[in-house]
Amino acid sequence: MNRRWTLASSVAGAVVVALDGTVLTVAQPRLQRELGASLAEVQWTSTAYLVAVASLLVFAGRLGDRYGQRRVFALGLLGFGAASAGIGIAPGVSWVIGLRALQGVFGALLQPATLGVLRAAFPPDRLATPLAVRTAAIGLAAAAGPLVGGALVSALGWRAVFFVNVLPALAFGLPALLRPQRTPAGPRTPLDVPGAVLLAVTLSCLVHAVTARPVSGAGLAVAAVTAAVLVRHERRTTSPLLSPAVVGSRAIGAALGVLVVVSAALFGALFVATYVLQRRLGLDPLHSALRSLPLAVLMVASAALCPVLLRRFGARGTTTTATVLLALGVLVLSGATSAPAFGCAFALLGAGFGTVMVAATQVVVRRAEVAVAGVAGGLQQTALNVGPAVGVATASALMSTGTGTALLALAAVAALGVPLARALPRTDTAAPPPGTGDAHALPDPEDEHTAPGAGGKRTASGAG
Repeated sequence: MNRRWTLASSVAGAVVVALDGTVLTVAQPRLQRELGASLAEVQWTSTAYLVAVASLLVFAGRLGDRYGQRRVFALGLLGFGAASAGIGIAPGVSWVIGLRALQGVFGALLQPATLGVLRAAFPPDRLATPLAVRTAAIGLAAAAGPLVGGALVSALGWRAVFFVNVLPALAFGLPALLRPQRTPAGPRTPLDVPGAVLLAVTLSCLVHAVTARPVSGAGLAVAAVTAAVLVRHERRTTSPLLSPAVVGSRAIGAALGVLVVVSAALFGALFVATYVLQRRLGLDPLHSALRSLPLAVLMVASAALCPVLLRRFGARGTTTTATVLLALGVLVLSGATSAPAFGCAFALLGAGFGTVMVAATQVVVRRAEVAVAGVAGGLQQTALNVGPAVGVATASALMSTGTGTALLALAAVAALGVPLARALPRTDTAAPPPGTGDAHALPDPEDEHTAPGAGGKRTASGAG
């Protein structure tokens, strides 16, 4: 399929996931009231999804590498839509929780594949622009989510927010599933099921531990033990899930570290800011959302500008500067009392995070070989799921000491990204590793058709 449709499909998949998370927050109070659910049960409608998706992202990426990114993308998107429809007709909160966990499974299949299809379809030196479009779309979805969710819940009820996912799932998932495609060429790499199980247990325990109130020490201990066993297993197995080509790359490791700390700082800061705006300043949800609007605007603008910055300053300079901006935004937020101060803080947060998202993700996806692009995408998505969970847990633990103290600590967390960013490649022109199946030289094994209007003849895969 041509590159434009591939990009549209990737954006649609990413936006469906982003929009689902934001509109759920708006729908939860009405859901709790109509289903007679407890606060703990409502919290599990989020936690069940988060645990499922975070624990399976890397293994789902491996499935895409083995069976084809477009095929896994289609299964993930259609399954996500079907689970959403099921939640929309669920008779009780237990059904909602179970279906949210199932939705998380399909979300895990979908998210790495939205990056994998781009890596297969675009040459490495052209990845920054499609990643920027994808990031900008996610920013728009995050900004529109509360407004869309509020309108749907007010007019049609909480169930309507889940039916929104069905149409894009069918529109982009069915063509990707029904179109004939080839299985990736070459011998199939073993899936490493023991490694997948150990990683799933580690991540699920970690995410559950940090999202519990209070933080679960037992969960952290289990996560540490299984992580140690996982490392031992991966070093001994002949076909590790966590490929040395990915986890052994200094650049990829640094990029993943940056994504963890900046997402932790951002979402922790937003958690505290919501408390300040709504409880201390007495703003309603709509007006507090309007105060934070510069974040979404600058996130979209910075994502669009990032490819130019990468060409001029390289991944290291661009990411380092953006990380500093984000840390500065958290610092400004810690002392903000007026609308202009909040606007400035949110603008810095948006500019920093939008740029880091494109620049660091571009390093992860570009530096990974096509054969392990799904695993690389899974690790990138894992970083963006674990980071916010850690950030919100940190903010919650420090709120008793004061919002200013909590935000200063989160600014320090963001600052940890600066030395990590300094480990990224200086320029953005490095050639991909040997044997990558670079899109300049080799056709994509999933698709034998030439992509029209894609800047030259080559074989491109697509997500539909």
